[in-house]
Amino acid sequence: MRVNVLFVALAAPVFLSACAPSLEAPMDRGVCWHLVRDDAGKPRFNRLADNQPDLEHCAAQLEIMRLQFRSLGVSQERVTGAYQGQFLFLQREGVFTAQTVDGYRYPFMVRTGDGRLAVPGAMPRP
Repeated sequence: MRVNVLFVALAAPVFLSACAPSLEAPMDRGVCWHLVRDDAGKPRFNRLADNQPDLEHCAAQLEIMRLQFRSLGVSQERVTGAYQGQFLFLQREGVFTAQTVDGYRYPFMVRTGDGRLAVPGAMPRP
């Protein structure tokens, strides 16, 4: 009996966290979103651009926003966005995508030698 009680006490947080609602990326067609968190850490999506044909164009809009912030003196090394149910993560190494905000991130775009973004395989090999 004591073992069952101990198991329930230890397993309860795991089961409860599995039931907790996770953050979902907006599904609006063609809309690129910027994910921000308020002072309390609560996430909020800000509409960045409409009529974006694909994930690559949304990544470009997020990069433009990041560069504009930098020109204003605000250094943002990491930017998170969303496009049609997928998350985008702009980092120093490039752009990664994931189905969930805390899920495994797949490489989507890489930085070239001069810092621009390119689709892997699009760059000629030396």
